[in-house]
Amino acid sequence: MRVPSKTNSRPLLHDGWSRNCTPTRRAHDGGVTLSSDPLAQIEAGPGGPEVGAFFDLDGTLIAGFTATAHASDRLRTGKARIGEVLGVIEASVRYKLGRMQFERLLVRAATYLRDESLTELSAVADRVYTEHVAHKVYPLMREIVSAHQKRGHTVVLSSSALTIHAEPVARALGITDVVCNTFELGANGLLTGRVNTPIVWGRQKAAAVQRLCAERGVELTRSYFYADGNEDAALMKLVGNPRPVNPRPGLAALAQTNDWPVLQVAVSGHSGPANALGHLPGLAKAAGGAAVRAVARRGKPAPPRTDQGW
Repeated sequence: MRVPSKTNSRPLLHDGWSRNCTPTRRAHDGGVTLSSDPLAQIEAGPGGPEVGAFFDLDGTLIAGFTATAHASDRLRTGKARIGEVLGVIEASVRYKLGRMQFERLLVRAATYLRDESLTELSAVADRVYTEHVAHKVYPLMREIVSAHQKRGHTVVLSSSALTIHAEPVARALGITDVVCNTFELGANGLLTGRVNTPIVWGRQKAAAVQRLCAERGVELTRSYFYADGNEDAALMKLVGNPRPVNPRPGLAALAQTNDWPVLQVAVSGHSGPANALGHLPGLAKAAGGAAVRAVARRGKPAPPRTDQGW
């Protein structure tokens, strides 16, 4: 999928680094140790659209989870009920414990948005990005995206997130191609509460990227892939330049086995691999505030009715 610019359209949707050695240089990102300069490596490598640069979203381009910011905003603005956030928390815990597949977690989240307008959700998503996500973009990753763009590479945000989470980040970074999950729309143009299949996750994400490469003439063996989780191992093994970013244990072990260069990045106040449950305190705080507001509303007398005569 091609991501439209803010003034034109939305992004287009398509179905410190080390080689386990002593770092020799500290990057200007405020917490990145590198054995060589990733920006210099990109600049010295081949250019042109035949080279792809694929970026995962949560934990790779940004610290934390974009869905967290959206869920918290829905609670703060009264769009979500307490049952919704409790359902999301329960599903997140079950996923973390290995008792729920990612596909079911995503479908559970989409169910709560049934009968909502994608246009309105996208407008909210742009605001949420500006207010709650923009400052979490890793500075060095922003520079790496820019370096690939300057070399004329085909730069793609490839994520298992939903459009409302991925597109605002892509727009902000000037990325025009996005591979991510999309909502199913009904005949009335509203969300059905389902996600289009196949779900972009793991091997299905790798397959979606392969289709894009076939359509655009991108050579995977010359391409780069930046990601933090072992679920992306399939695509990481396909590219010529695998680049684990803040890898979680599974991917970190795979990187060590395959001698892949590892990039450790940080933003002020946040460092290290993303924690799949790290968003729960923020959600709990938002849920508590929402509960207080709900009780306060119930305690207020109903406003007087105005008889309009019909």
